[in-house]
Amino acid sequence: MIPYNRHNLFPQDKTLIKNLLNGRILTQGPLVNKFENTIKNYVNSKYAIATTNASTALHCACASLNIEKTDIVWFSNITFISSASCSFHFTKKINFLDIDLNTFNIDINNLEKKLVLANKKKSLPKLIIITHLGGNPCDMKRIYKLKKKYKFKIIEDASHALGSRLGNIYIGSCKYSDFTIFSFHPLKNITSFEGGIITTNNLNYNNRILKLREHGIVRFKNNNKGYNWKYKINSIGYNFRMSEIHAALGLSQFKNLDNIIKKRNQIAKSYTRYLKENNNLIIQTKMGFSAYHLYIVLLKKKISLKKKSQLFKFFFKNNIMLQSHYIPLNKHKLIKKIVGKQRLFSCKKSEFYYSNAVSLPIFYSLKNSQILKVINKLYLGLSKL
Repeated sequence: MIPYNRHNLFPQDKTLIKNLLNGRILTQGPLVNKFENTIKNYVNSKYAIATTNASTALHCACASLNIEKTDIVWFSNITFISSASCSFHFTKKINFLDIDLNTFNIDINNLEKKLVLANKKKSLPKLIIITHLGGNPCDMKRIYKLKKKYKFKIIEDASHALGSRLGNIYIGSCKYSDFTIFSFHPLKNITSFEGGIITTNNLNYNNRILKLREHGIVRFKNNNKGYNWKYKINSIGYNFRMSEIHAALGLSQFKNLDNIIKKRNQIAKSYTRYLKENNNLIIQTKMGFSAYHLYIVLLKKKISLKKKSQLFKFFFKNNIMLQSHYIPLNKHKLIKKIVGKQRLFSCKKSEFYYSNAVSLPIFYSLKNSQILKVINKLYLGLSKL
């Protein structure tokens, strides 16, 4: 069976973990700090804070902005649930942004129109959460201009995008945002078992998140006159700390990040070479250099969800797993209940995307013979629709 994605562990990863288990520190320690500095230096941000996963990182970013129940939050309709649910803990005043059917990221032209109308109605968002879907970077420079004009905050959900960049600016530098969130789930380009990192250039945000991550505790600095055990609790926080084991694996995997991204780009190039001439498909338009966490294609002619399921079943019978990223957020009953009777933006493009988007297998150990099999079955499967 060819999965749509698969983690990859290198021999040195396993050796490092075994050695760490014989050490003295398993919870948060020097390796967590080293991992934070490694990511910070890689993306060129001022600060980086490691957490248990990307979802808790998103939660901390929202909390540090002091989002209140009267504040409005916007996010892409095509994203993983945690990109949106991080705000639900603070406000129910939310709205969904439609996507561009070429990049599969938010439609910036549509965003600008929504901001103009919201400004007239005095209902501008306090926060917009931007998703770099599949690793394809959004046009952050253009979004930043809107941020400056309409005074909203930006969280970049870059769970798919470690290593992606716009020109020579890495996603995560926060040049055009307040925060960037990375994920180290096993299916991401590198893993730390589970884990997340927040990058920011704002010292106040950094300090707030550090407190939130560690129960709201503030420890007194050591005065060099012996061990200082005193601390105080200034706020209610969480236990969102990363462990040494997670950081150790993250550091070890990071050494292979460039090779992993290079291999994923080679796989994507192979797919594109064979599929770009197919008049039935839309290949995702790249806005910059993509880390290619996902390779998504879009069928040009709208099909029913029943036919989409038939295509997935056809692949499964041929020992290939496809995936769909994602079911639009506004389709979920729970989210509809949260939204209630609020007036929502139209997301017709998201509806089309939902019916027609397919994620093809892409992972470090995918072989050329497997790529050709996927392409062959895709052509055959499309002919049956």
